[in-house]
Amino acid sequence: MAPRVLSLFDGAAQEVVVPEAGAGLASYDLIEADRRTPLFRPCRDLSPSQPFELASNLLLPWSNRISGGGFLFAGKFHPLAPNLPGEPYPIHGNGFSSGRDVEAAAAASVELSLTSSGPGVFRYAARASYALRSGALTMGLTIVNLAAEPLPFGLGFRPWIVRTPETLPRAKAQWIALETSDHPPSGTERVPSRPEWDFGAPRELPSGWINNAFLGRDGRADVVWRDRKLALEIIAVSPLNVCIVYSPSDKADFICFLYLLRARHAPGRRAQCA
Repeated sequence: MAPRVLSLFDGAAQEVVVPEAGAGLASYDLIEADRRTPLFRPCRDLSPSQPFELASNLLLPWSNRISGGGFLFAGKFHPLAPNLPGEPYPIHGNGFSSGRDVEAAAAASVELSLTSSGPGVFRYAARASYALRSGALTMGLTIVNLAAEPLPFGLGFRPWIVRTPETLPRAKAQWIALETSDHPPSGTERVPSRPEWDFGAPRELPSGWINNAFLGRDGRADVVWRDRKLALEIIAVSPLNVCIVYSPSDKADFICFLYLLRARHAPGRRAQCA
């Protein structure tokens, strides 16, 4: 049975939310008369078992990989097991694969909630929101630590933005985090030392692999499609403090701009980003 979807429309754009698939998006399209232009890569599989086939994901209670079998915090080690086949490390938490309850829904907005026991030591309550206004999409994410001890939390948005042969991203930053062969971070370099990854001005993506965090960024990014005569502006408000650019090669049909929050929160404290 196909999962339930919620279609939001404001007259200029449409998005489709899949509550059962981590409240991810199946699509985000610009609508002009009878013409539909995907801004995010359209979903290729609506099954909750294939969340990364969606058009956008929500990442919590952390984003990216945690190596070493877990993490050390406040002098205590917390084990975490791998959560995806083929991945040696736990990645992106469990929010992207956990079903959500719909708290409120209107023609162009929706709010969803999740209460989770796990993974590992994590206990949390989260709310996600989507809203369309004049075609612009606002995504919000809030998390509250319900565990009996302070824990580090991280939140993230992972839109799979359409990549064409003439896609020019812009994301100004000061530092680039490098990665090891199995993808955890491995040191940083200043952006000028890697001119092929300097997106301070719109430029073509490298033809090969890119999966790097950009630090000291200004909270804004753009994707310009010269062949479609179209541009997408991305605004990441505080406390989102890390941007990751991911695309495996010029054969890929997507580029991911992951905007992430890294922070620490005591029991009952709230982290919020939009």
